Amino acid sequence: MVKIEENKFYTEHKKIEVLAAAPIVYIPLSQHLGKICDCLQVKIGDTVLKGQLLSTAQAQPFAPIHASVSGKIAAIQSWPHPTLGACKAIVIENDGKDSAAPEFGKNLSPEAAGKLTPEQIRESIFRAGVIGMGGAAFPTHIKLNPPKPVHCLLINIAECEPYLTNDSQLVAEKAPEIIAGIELEARCFPLQKIYISIEDNTPEAIAVLTKELAQRSWKINGIEAEMAVLKSQYPQGGEKQLVQKILKTEVPRGKLPFDVGVTVQNVGTVYAIYEAVYKNKPLIERVVTVTGGCLTTPKNLLARIGTPVKYLIDACGPLKETPVKIIAGGPMMGIAQFTDQIPVIKSTTGIILLGKREARRAEELPCIRCGACIRECPMGATPALINQASNKSFWAEAKTYGALDCIECGLCNFVCPSNRRIVQSIKRVKLEAPR
Repeated sequence: MVKIEENKFYTEHKKIEVLAAAPIVYIPLSQHLGKICDCLQVKIGDTVLKGQLLSTAQAQPFAPIHASVSGKIAAIQSWPHPTLGACKAIVIENDGKDSAAPEFGKNLSPEAAGKLTPEQIRESIFRAGVIGMGGAAFPTHIKLNPPKPVHCLLINIAECEPYLTNDSQLVAEKAPEIIAGIELEARCFPLQKIYISIEDNTPEAIAVLTKELAQRSWKINGIEAEMAVLKSQYPQGGEKQLVQKILKTEVPRGKLPFDVGVTVQNVGTVYAIYEAVYKNKPLIERVVTVTGGCLTTPKNLLARIGTPVKYLIDACGPLKETPVKIIAGGPMMGIAQFTDQIPVIKSTTGIILLGKREARRAEELPCIRCGACIRECPMGATPALINQASNKSFWAEAKTYGALDCIECGLCNFVCPSNRRIVQSIKRVKLEAPR
């Protein structure tokens, strides 16, 4: 792990602002890891309500898609997508009324929530379309029902990506609700311990959480809770990295945290769980950090799913300079975009606008066999050799060197003195190598 210049100063401590709903929203049918939603509950010309179910899939894993505004279905068409390039999307013309579906927003009392069974909690989370909101986008209802017993719950607030502050600001403003979400999740497992991991560069969030936990005698749902304050490093926020750092347990190659009795949940997902159960609210909006040196007023925005990114950028303008790169996500693991018309999706953590100085692209030089990428790889792979194998389409060799274990953190590119495009070549292996 390494220390990276963070540039969080653009938006840290800035309160979350609610972004007005856009006149038109584009809601992709793929916003999760798994099956693309193809069972449409609506057609062109239909009038829909905020929170209304729009689409599901015929098989798991998937997460249902809901309307983020009320209005008319104007089209169902291919549209730019932040991770897929393009995807079919439901286009809704906002009527400005924000009329909600009848079941939307029916509040549940703490007493009633306390009587829910684990199956009922998972069902509420499934109906709300909750996914992993740290970027992984795996359907949460499945993650809460692992095939092996889980004895440790690890809440991830280790926001190690440079520039992003959406998670830490959410904690600073919504700590009681997040604790309530953790309580719900804890009831889905036979837990022995709860860890809340957070980096030391978020003092406001740490103070608020410490106060909330102290009021509960450091117990959540009767289970001992501990806050693990970690030194800020990258890529510390990865699931396997956190398990190793906090529990001193290594998740074996090809395995997942539940194989060692642990589940890791992003704090944004925990808040979405709270809203799904207590408010009967589908996942139709999320906090997005909109930042970068090109913006006059970078912000943390609560934006509706389907909102075009240009709408978020305009809310943080005017531009100080024309961006040469727009990134969806963090600068290390995010994806550069070819248009500002991509919509916010459930896994959109940030939108970063980089100018010429911030986005400078160095010339790629031959590998000098320094071994820096191998030393720093958090997954124990050999990135330099994967790079060479990928460039020659030697797929079997690339897999042997650990290409499929790569979490695409970008650290190999960051430390390479020859500016090799290593992570891009690893992505090529995953896309083009025979299964």
